[in-house]
Amino acid sequence: MDRHLSETGWIEVITGSMFSGKSEELIRRLRRAQIARRKVQIFKPLIDARYSEEHIVSHSEMKIESHAVSSASEILAAVGMDTEVIGIDEGQFFDQELVRVANQLADLGKRVLIAGLDMDYLGRPFEPMPLLLAIAEDVTKTRAICMRCGGQASYTQRLFESRERVVVGASGAYEARCRACFDPHLEGRHD
Repeated sequence: MDRHLSETGWIEVITGSMFSGKSEELIRRLRRAQIARRKVQIFKPLIDARYSEEHIVSHSEMKIESHAVSSASEILAAVGMDTEVIGIDEGQFFDQELVRVANQLADLGKRVLIAGLDMDYLGRPFEPMPLLLAIAEDVTKTRAICMRCGGQASYTQRLFESRERVVVGASGAYEARCRACFDPHLEGRHD
């Protein structure tokens, strides 16, 4: 989304299932902002150290330097006054405070880009993403390829047993699935 700097800030959300290219799209947009010589700051949750502690890394191995934080309020405290663009990956790993922080940054005239899962492993809305989707000026829903049938996938299938809502993992632990192939009660069973 292209806007003039003289305009007010805004929020962009990139959402979808795992393996749908959310982080890749976030990195692409942030790189374009850097090429345009915008002051950019990038954040990710401390809990997500799958590939790197200092970078956002997509499943396709694209990466961009970031700062790991333990809470959304840390983002607000770390953003410089001259920062124009803020990138935040894995929004679902933050609490509801992320909504207030994103709004406050946009109200300060900043462009705020947030990527995250829209649904959890049971196919339920994954907070705080639904609220971010509601307040965002721009929403992009990415889709993966179903790892069972090859159709368009919007769900994240957990392949192991755990009742914990947040379990950080990648391929081998999760698969992208279409509506027909998704089974929220499948965890632990393999066909």
